Amino acid sequence: MKKILSTLTLLLAITGTSLAQCGKTALLTSTATDHVDATGKLIRSEKETVLVEISKTAVDISVNGQHRINGVIKTNTCAWSQSYKTGKTVIHAVIKKDGKDENVTLTITGKNGKIILGFVMESDLNDQVKITADKFTAKV
Repeated sequence: MKKILSTLTLLLAITGTSLAQCGKTALLTSTATDHVDATGKLIRSEKETVLVEISKTAVDISVNGQHRINGVIKTNTCAWSQSYKTGKTVIHAVIKKDGKDENVTLTITGKNGKIILGFVMESDLNDQVKITADKFTAKV
């Protein structure tokens, strides 16, 4: 019985640690942006400073110090086995573009500590943004 309780306690601790990031505001920074078409073929790369802030309800994106995008999160699926290192988050949000609502999907994937953010607007699948994070952490 003692062994079972110890195992359950360990599993709960691991689960709590991996899900802890999901309820926190996260910051992702990068110094380069790749634009790819729907097949994944590179269209262009840009050297720019990108800051993505993701809270429970919103996504804010700034490029080179200028606020560019504010989105309202509709759904957020978050599963990380190692916080900010290994896992995946899929966010469906709505942003304003030219005064109209635009559905977007953000996918953050972490594998072996390498974090990739994908940003896709439903209306323009041929210009998808891929960002390799320089840093991905909780907002302090």
